[in-house]
Amino acid sequence: MRGRDKIVFATGALILLAAGLDLFHPLFGLDDAQEASLATLLIAALLWVTEAVPLFATAFVILFLQATLLLPALEAGGHPLPLQAILTPFFSNIILLFLGGFVLSAALHRFHLDQRLAHWLLARVKGNPNRLLLIMIGVSGFLSMWMSNTATTAMMFAIAAPIIMSLEGAPFARGLALSIPFACNLGGMGTPIGTPPNAIVLSYLAKAGTPLSFLTWMVMAVPVVLIALFFLWRLLLALYPADGVVVDCPMEEKGPLTGQGWFVLGVFVLTCVGWMTSDLHGYPTGVVALVPLVLFFGLRLLSTQDFRTLSWDVLFMLGGGLTLGVGLEASGLAAKIVGAIPEETSVSMVIVSFAVLTAVMATFFSHTATANLVIPIAVSLGAETAALAVIVGLASSTAMALPISTPPNAIAYGSGAFTGKDMLKTGLLVTVAVLALILIAGRLYWRPLGLV
Repeated sequence: MRGRDKIVFATGALILLAAGLDLFHPLFGLDDAQEASLATLLIAALLWVTEAVPLFATAFVILFLQATLLLPALEAGGHPLPLQAILTPFFSNIILLFLGGFVLSAALHRFHLDQRLAHWLLARVKGNPNRLLLIMIGVSGFLSMWMSNTATTAMMFAIAAPIIMSLEGAPFARGLALSIPFACNLGGMGTPIGTPPNAIVLSYLAKAGTPLSFLTWMVMAVPVVLIALFFLWRLLLALYPADGVVVDCPMEEKGPLTGQGWFVLGVFVLTCVGWMTSDLHGYPTGVVALVPLVLFFGLRLLSTQDFRTLSWDVLFMLGGGLTLGVGLEASGLAAKIVGAIPEETSVSMVIVSFAVLTAVMATFFSHTATANLVIPIAVSLGAETAALAVIVGLASSTAMALPISTPPNAIAYGSGAFTGKDMLKTGLLVTVAVLALILIAGRLYWRPLGLV
């Protein structure tokens, strides 16, 4: 669907939605505030799915609709909500945490520390294709825990491109090309700053009174990521064997690390340790995230231009999703949706259903948009809130069967190193296997240890 077609379709759908708003009263028994919240939810879903406007612009649509429709309806119903309540999510602790992650990523890239790590590890390949694939998956997954998945994919493809081209025609070349986006998608699950859905989960859990620390998230997610990456390695070797392949990894000569580079590395380690020990020193992760901002920009290691090129669109999209959840909760719509679930439905069935629904939606829609739509409902269920929210958040990152599923997939597909059929076949297997792994981890690992 072209851009103009998306806008026409979305406009027509919005007109039909506006015309049918009055049907919500008799059909669902909604009050004015719940009707306004449902309308906002449906409009946001429509705009996120069709991308008729940029994804971050939808956040401003949500804010406008809540300020003009929801807040007056809540006040008229005797449950006033201050404007500040829907503005706060745009600069909350989670937004600061992600902003700090973006600044660390920019500094690592500016001083080529990410490339140094990748090249250093690839130098250990010594012509072994199996080892090359494992290292490529490991480096992509590790960097994606701390950097943008999209930026990591672009960088790793630049490093791997000469190797992939030298293996043209060999099945292993396709597997090597697929390994990068898939490893980046999976690696992002490992830390709260790895991908936006993780941050959305933490924010909603904090509001629900069941907060998870940075370290707890890693204790829960990193083992899942490691097993998933190992599975990806074995799967790609099985589907795209390296029989008879000998690889040559051309390495760039790099001089010694400069003093500024060592300083950036030190700040990176200090910040990560600060995030993981927030329960000990008492400072929220958002406050710790200010350390790299103050040091890198204050000492001019990063410039004003670097600040302008940060992923502000992601931050605003996160804020829009969080403020949407504020409206769903304040209006009582989330509780009403939960009340529609049959009482005889078991908790396990609810968890599995939400996980599968999330993975299916995230295959076709933005992972962040999917998380923004599903997580508020999941958190409001009340039963095993933390486990369900974490599973839904991670499930959104498992979807990688299509080029449109994630930006890393799109970048990799654009290289022409493999076909859409290759991505579909391999991506579906990874999605199903990792989704099952997450559900198993929830029952056999997180619950017995009391992590959720």
